[in-house]
Amino acid sequence: MKIKTIILSIILLVTTLPSSFSQLVEQPNYALKSHETLEISKVEITPVKTVVYLTIENRIEVGNFCADKNIFIIYPDGTRSKLTSSNGIPVCPETYKFKTIGEKLQFTLDFPPLKTGTKWIDIIEDCNDNCFSFYGVTLNTELNGKINEALSMAEKGEIKRAIAFYKDILNSLLAADQGIKGALYTDIITLLLKTGDKVGADEWYEKMVASKAPRLDLYIKNLNSRGIKY
Repeated sequence: MKIKTIILSIILLVTTLPSSFSQLVEQPNYALKSHETLEISKVEITPVKTVVYLTIENRIEVGNFCADKNIFIIYPDGTRSKLTSSNGIPVCPETYKFKTIGEKLQFTLDFPPLKTGTKWIDIIEDCNDNCFSFYGVTLNTELNGKINEALSMAEKGEIKRAIAFYKDILNSLLAADQGIKGALYTDIITLLLKTGDKVGADEWYEKMVASKAPRLDLYIKNLNSRGIKY
């Protein structure tokens, strides 16, 4: 009887292991994205798959949306993991036709399980037209919390406090969390300009250029497109 009990306990332990190693990242921060109304609501990381939950809001008459079959998770080392399935969204060239302006479509993208220790990813749709992308999606829950605090300060008008907090986050950023680095520089520069500190913004722009942040050219291009150039 004792042997049967031990065996049963082992079976129960093995069958419950996958859920015990699952991780749910709610509303992860990201560095840059392509579509204004496309948002990642959460990322579910399990031993068997990675599920990205997304929402897009229609802002135009006769709007439509689809997801290409060629969507990839891009790891910090440049390797790719291809989409395995999608739910709630047609595969291009089939499209979902929005009925009204303001309508929201929720859908999910499934990928293979993430590499162990992954703290950030890019999500890229590799297609010919109007492709979507998210760069620097942060999977570090603690870091996401800190960034949310900085964003909250800025939204409340506590600009100088937000700048100081952003600088602290950037200065303590770990090597594994570099995906959001360019966005932190961008926010610091933008907030410094908001306070009228052009000298400080210039200094941090130069720091960003020298930072070797992943996809640095995209952040410089983003700032330049907004008229921020030194």
